[in-house]
Amino acid sequence: MARVPTSKDVAKVAGVSQSTVSYVMSGKRPISEKTRRLVEDAMEQLLYQPHAGARALASQRTNIIAIVHPVLSNLGVGGIMAFIDEIAAQARRRDYDVLLVTADEGKESLRRVAGRALADAMVVMEVKAEDERAEVARGIAQPSLFIGYPDEALDEHSTLHCIDFDFAGGAELLVGELIGAGVHEIVVLGWGPEVVARGVNYVPRFRRRAEATAAAAGVPLRWVEVPRDSVAIRAALDDLLGSGSVPGLLLADGVPETLGALLDRGLRPGRDVDVVALCTDAEAEAQAVPVTAVSQQPRDVSRHAVEWLFQLLDDPAAPGEVRLVPAHLTRRQSVRPPN
Repeated sequence: MARVPTSKDVAKVAGVSQSTVSYVMSGKRPISEKTRRLVEDAMEQLLYQPHAGARALASQRTNIIAIVHPVLSNLGVGGIMAFIDEIAAQARRRDYDVLLVTADEGKESLRRVAGRALADAMVVMEVKAEDERAEVARGIAQPSLFIGYPDEALDEHSTLHCIDFDFAGGAELLVGELIGAGVHEIVVLGWGPEVVARGVNYVPRFRRRAEATAAAAGVPLRWVEVPRDSVAIRAALDDLLGSGSVPGLLLADGVPETLGALLDRGLRPGRDVDVVALCTDAEAEAQAVPVTAVSQQPRDVSRHAVEWLFQLLDDPAAPGEVRLVPAHLTRRQSVRPPN
């Protein structure tokens, strides 16, 4: 087992005295910015954890949960705000604050938060099928909980703790609803290339089950990657509807933009075309034609995540597990009743 680094190791790497390292951490004496940076860089390099290294402070907590979610300029933050808001609300109920870490640093973001003991536990989001942060999570003292799961979490020996919405179950319900309505073909307007390129794990899970469900029923299914903007969505609909044949539509993203484009064409969901969507209940009900949908249940997922995370704070050695919040379909007005 690797030796735990000490403040003496930090001092050696930084080229300063051990007392200077102590002053940087305690703030009891003024330290130049240059020296402070040298010490902090050495701490990060060594993954030095003051709270873990000092037995007298081992029982102290920061009362902070870190949410590690890279926010990219082309993706924005709209899709994650319900998660963050609910995590923060649940944390406040337990007298905890939230630290939001948004830099797209990969595993270094986890290393930085853990190495500086900035939080007692971490929620890791925007999880990829192959996620390098899993390796770091296995080696740090603070418990971490992934919203989403990398492929390795399904291994029976995995020590990762992961929770997510059941995207595969949601795909099965949505495709099944269109099949039940008697559509002759299903077109999925899926996530855009910029989302797929990120390697987030929910996209292949949803797609595999959607395709398998349609194939089992003998209904052709096409998958179209569409950027979430009105111009791209209208162009995609031009291609899909050019032949005059109207397929059943499953919207994985871009719900308001797609509904607006259909209505502009004189196609009313539930009358002229069957439409289902993967979106929150609030978004589904806010449309001119309320949409039959499966919600990703961001607040339920977040509430369960925080409850589990506090259990892990008391029992960090709990065995690894993947938990899924079940999918439910809510029928509204966007699918025609079967003849």
